[in-house]
Order: sequence, then C-alpha cells, then structure tokens
Amino acid sequence: MVHLAETTNPWGGHTWVTDSPTPLPLDNNRSVCNKLFHSSLFDIGIFRDTLLPSLTLHSGLTLIAYGAGRLTDRLETKDWLWPSGQVLNAWWSALGKRVICDGIPLRCAWAIINRQERLLLTGVTLWGSRLFWRIASRSVKRGSDDPRYEATKKQHGWSWNKALFTTYLPEAVFQSLITLPFTAPFRHLSGSDQPFVAPSGGCAAAAQAVAVGLFSMGFALEVLADWQLEKFKEKEKSGEESHSSMCREGVWSIVRHPNYLGDMLVHLSFPLLLWANNALLPIHLLGPLTNYIFLRYVSGDKENEHCQARRYSTENVNKKIDFDKYRREENAFWPDKSQVSNKWTLIVVGAGVAGALLEGLVTQVIA
Repeated sequence: MVHLAETTNPWGGHTWVTDSPTPLPLDNNRSVCNKLFHSSLFDIGIFRDTLLPSLTLHSGLTLIAYGAGRLTDRLETKDWLWPSGQVLNAWWSALGKRVICDGIPLRCAWAIINRQERLLLTGVTLWGSRLFWRIASRSVKRGSDDPRYEATKKQHGWSWNKALFTTYLPEAVFQSLITLPFTAPFRHLSGSDQPFVAPSGGCAAAAQAVAVGLFSMGFALEVLADWQLEKFKEKEKSGEESHSSMCREGVWSIVRHPNYLGDMLVHLSFPLLLWANNALLPIHLLGPLTNYIFLRYVSGDKENEHCQARRYSTENVNKKIDFDKYRREENAFWPDKSQVSNKWTLIVVGAGVAGALLEGLVTQVIA
C-alpha cells in the first residue's frame, strides 16, 4: 500500500510511504500519482499554492541577477533572467516541486503531465530558450551593457541601491503574474473555481490548432525580427545601408516592434491552449494581460523608443528624422488593416498554419 506522510525534508511537502518492498507498477503510476497529488493540494488558494511560491522563486533569482549586475556594472542581467526565470518556474511547477517537495518519483511526476500540458511546457521552453540565447549572445558579442541601460545609469539620482527596488524586484512581480498560465495548471487545484466553457469534439481540436498556430506565428515573428535586424546592422557596418535610416525591411514593415508583437502572440497562445482543453480559469488571463502591460507601458516599446529618440537626437540627427517618419507611417504594436496585403504578414500567417499542421501530424503519429 502506498500513502502520503508528512516529511521532515527542508523543502516541506509530502513523501511517499509504502508497506510493500516491491516498486509500484508503472501501469498504476498515473492514477495513484494523480490522487496523491490532488489530495496534497486540495482546497489551497491560488495565492498560496501558485502566486506566493512563484514570487518567492522569482525574487530569489532576481537577487542573484542583481548581485551579478552590480558586480559587473551591467543592468542587463535582469534581461538574462527574464526568459530563463520563467522557463525555470514552469519546469519547477511541473516537475521540480512534485519530485522534491511532494516526494513523488520522477517517472510518476512525468506521468501526471498529460499531452496538452507537455505541449504547454514545450512552447514555454522554446520561447524562453530562444529569447535567452538571443539576449545572451548579443550581450557577449557587445561586451558592455545595453545602450539603453548605459543611458539609464547616467541619469541623475540613479544608483544600484535604488535599482533593486525600482527595476529588479518589480520585474519579479511581473514575471510571477505572467507565468500564471503555465504554472497554475501544475500547482493549483481549481476546487470551486469554474473554468470557462470549453469547446468539445472537433471544435476543441480546432481551438488547439489555433493556439498552436498563434504560438507559431509569434515565434516566427520573433525569429524573423531578430534575424532581419541583425542583417540590417551588418549592412550598416559594411556601407550597404545608410547609417541614417531605420530598419524597415521584412517584418519590420508590419509594425515598429514585431518582436514584441510576436512575444504577445506567444503568451496569448497559452491560455487559448488551456481553453481548448477545458483548463482555462479566469486567473490565467492575468498572464497575457500583465505581459501586454509590461511590453507597452513599463518596458518594451515605450522604453525602447524613448531611448532611441534621445540617442538619435544627439548622435545622428538624420536618423532621428527617419525615425520620426517611421513612427508616423507604421503602428508601434498592432498592425493596421493595410498590413493584410503585406507579403510578410502572409509569411507569418503561413508559419502559423505550418506549425498547426505539424503539431496535428505529430499528434496522429504518437497517438
């Protein structure tokens, strides 16, 4: 017989106790693990079982990033943490907590995770790994802090002591909320919470295809935006492009910040995937909403364009003129209706369709 018992391990939680010397048969792992896991989380509120642990994790990681930033005088260490911290939280919620804190064997903890949840983890990992690689490689290649942050550090009254409370820790709060769609499904037992009415049958499959397509579109936007901007900068250095012009090629012709739009589409796909599988709670919508607020009004395009305008005004007046023209002609975040006919819009949509078809094919093969 297998049952839960209180544990004295330093992480708290529960451990497994068995009266039998033989291991639990693998075929029975899933049902038993689900029962034990649910009983250990039963009737615990979303703040206690998800938000508070996430905030604790992100705050701890933030202190490490802050220490590294202060030691190297590089404020961009918070950017290194942005994607990596969210991916780590997702995997800790899905596996780490269950194995270390609840004492569930790794193979059983993995068996608890259904196909849709594994798809969710895959999407988060792809998004975060790519973004981390982009930030880290660019940082190493540059060899110094991000120009935006160099300007920030020169502002009157700025100090590393203040940065902990005005920059680093606030981002830990944002990350805790943004990760809700891919941490709460593994941590929070809904109890009396009622999920949104989910589609059924063929509609559910269509909704999941849309979610995967939306993720694929966002991921493609981010990849293309970073690659095309890098190519543009290389042309600037070689003289093929004027140093006084903005990058308006490819997906940069759709909106002024296609990478941020792509990030938003990726995060919108997560609650849509939950809805397709009858797992979407109202609290999950805080994730993409918080991400949108951060991208538009806290950091993201607002901070980026403010820094660009200030830098171009002092270093390259002609580029400032082209920058102002770009701002007048193209939307910052959401495309206008004229972009429907833009070939790059069609390419991005095509990437979304391809992603949805590929996921459907893989599902049929492994089913």
